[in-house]
Amino acid sequence: MPREEHTGSYYAATRNDDTTYAPLAGEHEADVCIIGGGFTGVASALTLAERGHRVALVEQNRIGWGASGRNGGQLICGLAGRNHLAKHLGWEKVWQLHYRGNELIKERVQKYAIECDLKYGFIEVAHKKSQLAGLAQDIQYHRDAGQGEHFRLVERDETAEMLGTERYLGGMISMIDGHLHPLNLCLGEARAAKGLGAAIFEHSEVTRIAQGSKIRVETHSGAVLADKVLIAGNAYHHLEQQRLSGLVFPAGSFVVATEPLPDDFRKTVNAQDFAVCDLNHVPDYYRYSADGRLLFGGRCNYSGKEPKSIGRTMLPRMLAIYPELASVKIDYAWGGKIGIVVKRMPLLGRLSERVFYAMGYSGHGVAPTHIAAEIMANAMQGDTEVLAAYEKIKHRRIPGSQWFGNQIVAFGMLYYRALDMIPL
Repeated sequence: MPREEHTGSYYAATRNDDTTYAPLAGEHEADVCIIGGGFTGVASALTLAERGHRVALVEQNRIGWGASGRNGGQLICGLAGRNHLAKHLGWEKVWQLHYRGNELIKERVQKYAIECDLKYGFIEVAHKKSQLAGLAQDIQYHRDAGQGEHFRLVERDETAEMLGTERYLGGMISMIDGHLHPLNLCLGEARAAKGLGAAIFEHSEVTRIAQGSKIRVETHSGAVLADKVLIAGNAYHHLEQQRLSGLVFPAGSFVVATEPLPDDFRKTVNAQDFAVCDLNHVPDYYRYSADGRLLFGGRCNYSGKEPKSIGRTMLPRMLAIYPELASVKIDYAWGGKIGIVVKRMPLLGRLSERVFYAMGYSGHGVAPTHIAAEIMANAMQGDTEVLAAYEKIKHRRIPGSQWFGNQIVAFGMLYYRALDMIPL
């Protein structure tokens, strides 16, 4: 596989760390070898390094190369499968986990002085009455969990005044959530892990995992001998297909970044600088960058195909909300793959007592990856309570090739797209 550099995204163009890590060469030893240099892998490496473990992380391209460095940058608390987990862990534990990703990121940004434009303020917006009813239920859940002071429902008129569009019926504001520069966060956490002794190797595709007295993680030019291994490859994962194939499907997700917008526009449109996401099954999401660009994303493509022009594909969705941006220049347009799980709950588990895996965040991964990283680190140290609850989820496996699986998932998503069109 050819060595890939970062995609031509706004994030890659504005990253504040150009550190490169050498490919793996020769043999190395570690307590834990982590495969994958996205948020799950890097956050796990940092957690384990903080706890005194010898860690080796191998990434087939660059740190943050995949979805972790290309996403919408929306920091949203949440844990898929809350009802399932509550049956095994209780609601108190579930709500602790629910906010843990946001807490970890805030702690690390402060502790390691990671400059990633972290800012608080998020609004979920509704297109129809059923979505408004769901928001009312959600805010009650948060009040019951003792977090009500961070959340507020807003009616149609206030939403329109805040966001400068009549597109929505209302929304829910969260001041515990927000947005950030995801690639700079990932690079900053990698730098912190390296500073604590973690060994990081880029351009090192893993070709084989062999179990013996030590687990041997092999690449084309070297190997890591470790006591335990974490597979954290997500949409680009290709290892252990006998056990993991047919569970995660790569779907395309796309983002555009405008030129920096005039001050007078930003004073009337989303003047509070919130991250915005609608509640459709195939959502639109957007926010401002630190330098005043509108970063607009969405249009998940479940067939695995990338449009010929991401900019031309995304522009009508953006103009449907803000037609006044018709003459604005699009400076960046990029896409990438996110790991979709049929049940939309992450795949966390073990292939053996020494080989763990964590992947499949279905496009909602900035905070949940950090929750998963702590769950996996705890499990490797013997605390398997939460991991065992995730292992009880009965995931649906789609047989056949990945191409066939993607077509099945894409066909199923036509149903949800149709639901989005129903104005109820």
